[in-house]
Amino acid sequence: MPRKSLPTRLAATAALLLAAGALSAPAASAKPSDASPGDAYVLTVSTNPTSTDFDNRNVDVTGTVTKADGTPAPNIPVTIQEVVLFTTWNPWGDPIDPNYYEPRDLGTPVTDANGKFTIPDVAIDHVGGSSLLNVQHRVQITALYDEDGDPNTPQDGYYADTTVAANAKPSAVSYQVNKKKVKAGDILTVQGKVSLPKGVEPEGTEVFLQTYWESEYHVKTTVEDDGYFVLSVRVSRQDNTFKLRTAPTDLYVAGTDQPLPITNTSLPRT
Repeated sequence: MPRKSLPTRLAATAALLLAAGALSAPAASAKPSDASPGDAYVLTVSTNPTSTDFDNRNVDVTGTVTKADGTPAPNIPVTIQEVVLFTTWNPWGDPIDPNYYEPRDLGTPVTDANGKFTIPDVAIDHVGGSSLLNVQHRVQITALYDEDGDPNTPQDGYYADTTVAANAKPSAVSYQVNKKKVKAGDILTVQGKVSLPKGVEPEGTEVFLQTYWESEYHVKTTVEDDGYFVLSVRVSRQDNTFKLRTAPTDLYVAGTDQPLPITNTSLPRT
């Protein structure tokens, strides 16, 4: 599912900083040795706790900004984002970013007299209506301080990030197919049921039917209120990969992949 990589000022600045080699690496504590040569500041960010689960989804985001000599840097605005990560669909092995990103702004806290900033009770969750196909169950918290606010001058930017593990409950999918051997022109029908953890409603769960290795979501449907679904597709001569993929609507419920025992007798002989 197409998603753009971090379409915000924070992302653009971070990318420029990376390209220019000007990023200040996250540090565990504020000490003079934490600053790279030429850096005026050291930026850190962390969360408490460092992992979340279905019943406990919130964390406190904290961090520090210190000067190169280790002294606190007060009154510094730090832009904080939460970034849900998705795995890029890349069957061709191209040298592209392996992740898609969905960021949301958490705010711009200002450091106190001790150089510390805090955003309490942040929900580590997926916000919005996009598909959770290929979602990763880890969420980044990113922090950026740009001295002059200009992303085109990366030499004065400082970036840090940390990752929160979003531990998901498992799900399952059962299915039946109308035939196991198919040829070009046949209608393949797959019907089945998605089973989610107790208490989780199946409404909105997506089911994808892949038939060709270059397309992971050739056919798509959403399950009924009881979790059942039906998918049908006309088989083509090139179809050689048959697989079901599910995408629940809750970040804390994992989707599942299920290969199908289908043979296409029309495949070209090699």
